[in-house]
Amino acid sequence: MSVFKEFRDFAMKGNVVDLAVGVIIGGAFGKIVSVLVEKIIMPPIGLVIGGVDFSMLRVILKAAGGDGKGEVAIGYGELIQTLINFLIIACALFVVIKGMNSLKRKDETPVAPAPVPDDVRLLGEIRDLLRGKS
Repeated sequence: MSVFKEFRDFAMKGNVVDLAVGVIIGGAFGKIVSVLVEKIIMPPIGLVIGGVDFSMLRVILKAAGGDGKGEVAIGYGELIQTLINFLIIACALFVVIKGMNSLKRKDETPVAPAPVPDDVRLLGEIRDLLRGKS
């Protein structure tokens, strides 16, 4: 029973729960960005450069034959879309983290140093006087 209790204590720590929530929200955010790039951003870009659908861009290594075997191709268009997804996600996260950091800085007030106790101050004065005599 102690192993279960240890696991429960570990799983319920704030950092683990925060991480789980972050992963779930990050996955959902990634899907939103993917749809944004594939359905909103890429079609106008493809239209501007001549009606190109980026997901269909590929280098055909072997064309489909009449014997029913499929073609062999390198799909670099999907790589372009994935890179654009990454850049958008990276920019969005940068803005969010920068905003959070600026809020943290506003909340942090400089803490005044603790007053030195009288006995420590007196010992320091005695030390300084003894150094001055020698």
